[in-house]
Amino acid sequence: MTLNWATSALSWWEEAGVDTIVGEEPRDWLNAKAKAAAPLPAAAAAPDAAATNAFPDSLDAFHAWLAETGSLPFAGPSAPRLAPAGDPASGLMMLTDMPSTEDAAAGTFFSGEAGALFDKMLAAIGRSRETVYLAAFSPIRPPAGRIDDEGVARLVRIARHHVGLARPRALLLFGDSCARALIGMPMTAARGRWHALETPTGPIRTLATMRPHDLLTQPKWKAHAWADLQLLMEELKP
Repeated sequence: MTLNWATSALSWWEEAGVDTIVGEEPRDWLNAKAKAAAPLPAAAAAPDAAATNAFPDSLDAFHAWLAETGSLPFAGPSAPRLAPAGDPASGLMMLTDMPSTEDAAAGTFFSGEAGALFDKMLAAIGRSRETVYLAAFSPIRPPAGRIDDEGVARLVRIARHHVGLARPRALLLFGDSCARALIGMPMTAARGRWHALETPTGPIRTLATMRPHDLLTQPKWKAHAWADLQLLMEELKP
């Protein structure tokens, strides 16, 4: 089992173009978990309490609500929706923008070739699908793959509430849409540093990176994704 994990991790590092593990900035390697003195940049304004009171106040109840509510954008009798997967107690929550067409058909996040790459990314940080908590900003894929401003505003309130209930040690956002909606800036500007996502139960340390789908079409981004994963591993050290 250990050999399989190591092989998978080395495979990801090789694809990312990594042959030496170094950082771009000097680091105090004798300090196990050095933190920057400057405060984290705020992801956006704190959520309005009245707007979140209508949502269930426990994670189990919220899961049931997500599965049944008709108030999600694009909800309908024939619209497939993907439920959160993995372990909410893992300390690491990952949020992608929406299921792909392939994901919706397969009934799982990150299916197919993107899923194989996602599994390598997880293995590279010593995780698996069972040891992260994976959800979507929009559990339902829009017919045209786009969400209007009103829908985004609604989903932002839902996502903040969801993250607040899960209370992970770290939240990883995949892709530009999630970064713009929850951090308020493009993924390319947001990645590489930590942000504080305000939720009804307090701020959550949040990092943005590329989606596995984007890494398949832009392999040169893999080195940047690996740098983001290194930040994540540093944060999640015991």
